[in-house]
Amino acid sequence: MTEDVSKSGSDPELHEFKESEGYVTKVDTEHRGNLKTAKDGHTILIPQPSEDPLDPLNWSPFKKHVILLVISFAAFLPDYGSATGAVTLLPQAEVWNMSPDTVNHSQVGNVFMLGAGGVFAVALSAWAGRLPVLFYFLVLATATAAWCAAATTFESFMAARILNGFFSTVSQGGGLMFIFDMFFFHERARKINIWAAFIILSPYMGPLFAAFIISTLSWPVPFWVYFAETALALILTIIFVGETYYDRRIAPADQPPRGSRISQLTGIAQFRSRHLRNSFGQACMRPIRVIIKPTVFLSAVYYLLTFAWVVGINTTLAIFLTPLYNFGPKQIGFFYFTPIVAALLGEAIGHWLHDGIARQYIKSHNGHFEPETRLRAIWFSTPFMLAGLVGLGFALENGYHFMATAVFWGLYVFGIMVTTVALNAYNLDSYPEASGEVSAWINFTRTAGGFIISYFQVNWAKSVGAKVSFGTQAGICAFAFLIIILLQRYGKSMRVKSGALHFPTA
Repeated sequence: MTEDVSKSGSDPELHEFKESEGYVTKVDTEHRGNLKTAKDGHTILIPQPSEDPLDPLNWSPFKKHVILLVISFAAFLPDYGSATGAVTLLPQAEVWNMSPDTVNHSQVGNVFMLGAGGVFAVALSAWAGRLPVLFYFLVLATATAAWCAAATTFESFMAARILNGFFSTVSQGGGLMFIFDMFFFHERARKINIWAAFIILSPYMGPLFAAFIISTLSWPVPFWVYFAETALALILTIIFVGETYYDRRIAPADQPPRGSRISQLTGIAQFRSRHLRNSFGQACMRPIRVIIKPTVFLSAVYYLLTFAWVVGINTTLAIFLTPLYNFGPKQIGFFYFTPIVAALLGEAIGHWLHDGIARQYIKSHNGHFEPETRLRAIWFSTPFMLAGLVGLGFALENGYHFMATAVFWGLYVFGIMVTTVALNAYNLDSYPEASGEVSAWINFTRTAGGFIISYFQVNWAKSVGAKVSFGTQAGICAFAFLIIILLQRYGKSMRVKSGALHFPTA
């Protein structure tokens, strides 16, 4: 008979991380005992997988990576669709006889909802299961994407954009849940790197395609492309993604029935076993209990102060480039190759950097690992972000060659790519049972910062000059780096003093 875990409180075997001890990741053969290890015989598998073939940790590498790619593609779409509007706002302003700044309000509303929607999606997932929330949110994201393309008035378009932002962000806000469910501790940084690369690339791919499209076609066409891509993500989810939540505290023989494919997608199977997960009230409280943890809150503040400029630059760059370089839509489209290359370089280097830092620490600390080690990568990425922002200000104000402007933009994007993976990995390692919640809050602060800066980025640069504007942004990033130093020095003691989350389930 299975236990009602929603009433049982915290279980010491919910995860293998102990705040005061960190992770024990290496052990010699003599002291291994019954612990399961990776193929090298020394790396302890965290979490320890069950004997059940239905346990997502026991799924084939092919199945895991197909699901990871589908989740990453779904996470790619929210910012892709949002940033598409940054290019279409000029022709839209002409059609609706409005100023580009007024049309940009639909962009700002969409950006805010990209963060808010993730928090709601994660809370619902803790109650209803991962897969049905992903399925229903993607259905509504597909419908609202079609609405965006078919809108004939600004009011209709703005309503569609706001709703689309809320529903499309499900995989972006909660992607860490799937990574936590399917992959072992020693694998997660590289998987986060893949998922984060899709997210960082997305706001540049949207304008790139949209700029080329509107050079010959009308503004709705890029949004019809976005609709087709969202529909593809929905179809891939229906075909390939399974329910990844699995409670290893329940014996394989006592696991609730997985149900048919249809019942998993629609949530019927998960509803029948809801007594084994969080109650609705507990699920709603999870995000609140996570954000008041000092290390999560400080991480969120840091990300807000550093990532805000990504969204601000991306949503307003066309306004800067058009008069400065006399760029048309096609030239702006080519210009967006810069951050795409920078993000790919950040992904490639991060593939080795994050694991290399972890391995070096584990080797020098007798097999132990502390989450704060992840933050060392930000020492590497911060100089790139600062140089990129300062250089971008000089380039835009002094009219440097557009290639110089592109290089500075690329430096900043490269730095933010490395930073994003380090920060997500740190918070996942710190609170593994709150994988969705930490992912949602970091995503929320990322978009909240962009939401704020989008309102005044252009006017700010015009009033004080691009040098002062972007130099101030660099100064804020430098100040925010003090938070990283604080977390490295006192993060562990903060986590120990604030205590564990004591969630009923992971």
